[in-house]
Amino acid sequence: QMAKHKRMNILYSLMSYFDAVTALIGNEGSRSIDASIEMKTNKELYQTSVHIQSTFLLHHVIINQMKVFCYLREYILIPDLVKTYKRMHDCTKNTGTKRLLDFYFVFFEGISALCLARDTKQEKWRQIGEQSVGIMSQLVDYSAWNYENKLSLLQAELYYLDLCHEMAEAKYLAAITSAHNHRFFHEEAMAREMYGIYLVENKMAVRGIPQLEMALDKYKKWGAVRKVDSLKEFIAMVHMSMEIHC
Repeated sequence: QMAKHKRMNILYSLMSYFDAVTALIGNEGSRSIDASIEMKTNKELYQTSVHIQSTFLLHHVIINQMKVFCYLREYILIPDLVKTYKRMHDCTKNTGTKRLLDFYFVFFEGISALCLARDTKQEKWRQIGEQSVGIMSQLVDYSAWNYENKLSLLQAELYYLDLCHEMAEAKYLAAITSAHNHRFFHEEAMAREMYGIYLVENKMAVRGIPQLEMALDKYKKWGAVRKVDSLKEFIAMVHMSMEIHC
């Protein structure tokens, strides 16, 4: 019975990953890995994790959903996931349980919080972003290869929030270089996109568009069709804005 329970947990966590992939591809209607397997939506997987009291499954469901929202820049949807994640963490913190993907939680929460801080001017988001930078700084000491690019991007967003433009640009470029050298090409795409948006928002669209187009190419190679379509629309809007102001 225990072995069956573990197998179902793993299967459901794979379903959660599959749901994230189809969301980024823009093909949520694709509902099967195998014709013999009954697929569940992310909402159903969340309900299942609560019903069977599986923190393992809940962890994967939340991380995968945060990833989708972060890449699609739907940052306002992330705080509710964070609350659920932290309730789960509080329930297991005395068990010694360590989650392999916890660093993704720190990264996605930090990126979303810093973007929300810039949009809303609310101090609470800045504080969350600063905490994420602090935690990621500690992780870099364990593995620069895995975490260096993520820390640089978080730092870039924090410097942007503080209007320290020279440091922000340096950190965006560091994040791009590190992600590329360490072959995290989807994270290079995110860094290039965020750098491009930074340049556009600071009246440097001529420099920003090439970064956005390079991000677009990386997203295409990653297979994130829905993200590609969204970024294409943004680039078209930037071009249109430039023509209006010429």
